[in-house]
Amino acid sequence: MTHLVIIGGSDAGISAGLRAREIDPTSRVTIIVADRFPNYSVCGIPYYFSREVPDYHNLAHRTADDITAKGIDLLLAHTAQHIDPAAKTVSAVDEAGQQRTIPYDKLVIGTGADAIKPAISGIDLEGVFLLRTMPDTLAIDAYMAARQPQSVAIIGGGYIGLEMAEALTERGLQVTLLERSATVLKTLDAELGALVQAELTRRGVAVHPRIDVTQIARDGEALRVRGADGFSRAVDMVLVSVGVTPQTDLAAAAGIELGLRGAIKVNPQMATNQPGIYAAGDCIETWHRLLNEYTYLPLGSTAHKQGRVAGENAVGGAATFAGTLGTQVVKIFDLVAARTGLRDDEAQAAGFDPLSITFAATDHKIYYPGAHELAFRITGDRASGRLLGAQIVGHKHGAVAKRIDIYAAALYHGMTVSGVSDLDLSYTPPLGSPWDAVQMAAQAWEAAARVTA
Repeated sequence: MTHLVIIGGSDAGISAGLRAREIDPTSRVTIIVADRFPNYSVCGIPYYFSREVPDYHNLAHRTADDITAKGIDLLLAHTAQHIDPAAKTVSAVDEAGQQRTIPYDKLVIGTGADAIKPAISGIDLEGVFLLRTMPDTLAIDAYMAARQPQSVAIIGGGYIGLEMAEALTERGLQVTLLERSATVLKTLDAELGALVQAELTRRGVAVHPRIDVTQIARDGEALRVRGADGFSRAVDMVLVSVGVTPQTDLAAAAGIELGLRGAIKVNPQMATNQPGIYAAGDCIETWHRLLNEYTYLPLGSTAHKQGRVAGENAVGGAATFAGTLGTQVVKIFDLVAARTGLRDDEAQAAGFDPLSITFAATDHKIYYPGAHELAFRITGDRASGRLLGAQIVGHKHGAVAKRIDIYAAALYHGMTVSGVSDLDLSYTPPLGSPWDAVQMAAQAWEAAARVTA
């Protein structure tokens, strides 16, 4: 009987444990969880703050009872402190300081990532928060309940920053969003990011691009945020969300090889350089199908897939992670923004000869009520015609996620842009057009390619 120990109880860790039990029901699986919130959806946290999800318990993909019912042992509120690859043991400590040593036959590391804590003076003041975990969530929630803040500054215009801008606006706070780049959501090209920024402004969010925050200081009962070019704003609360960094100190101390940004190096089977030790999720490098190289791209959907591969292989399987395309989608008030594959600058850096075009089409036939415009950005390789990437921004009822997934499937299979036009897609006037918008955008790219040939 294999004893599989997993460090980390989020997406990758739980997926690994469940898959291991599916493949080998005789295996013993123990998951060490640093807090008391196994399998909680980090991606769902903003919707708890908006109260669209009224009870934070509902953010659990599965309850602890659901997980243990699968034959998995959970060690909640236990922090792994040391891995001994030679002895095949993990040392952990609980909340009371009690030490214990857990032997393993195989080990999966799914320690995830930590929120980046930028070097801003005053970042440790009361009322300034990072947001990554359920304990972070509960701390912010308790502060809001006690202090009833009326205003908040959010530092960082990425996915969590934008979702929290919406959530806290819906809660009645005046939101100031500060972003170092020229536009928010820099995973999109600037012209599409500008559409997202316009939606934020339309909904009352004060967006300040090109602001490098340097200081947070107490100003009476308020917090004063200062930044480049004399920026100064007094608010009741500050939320810092500028990205994540892989949590790999434990792995490094065990002699596990690290790579990009300090993430764990793995092979396509999720194995590390240490025999019998696998890793998955936000703590590892990720293989990119288009770039044909490793990158650091932490995504919940990817973590689930990697965890499944690691769990299967840890109990004797031979699964392979197929790689990522960086497919992402986010809702911001009435807009949805999505991307997959490479932007023009990324494709150029990877050695392609990219052509990128912007195109607009309605989400369904214009004569049927409620049609909304979709903005596309399509990137393809001039020489081969291969599709390299797509971005879409459109109304929340415009099936943006469905449409970006069409491009993601095409990218996965190495299709050309013209091949997208050949796809047999569904059509009815309330939902699309005889040529779907994704195909019309592909045809616009083909026309541009002919002109520039």
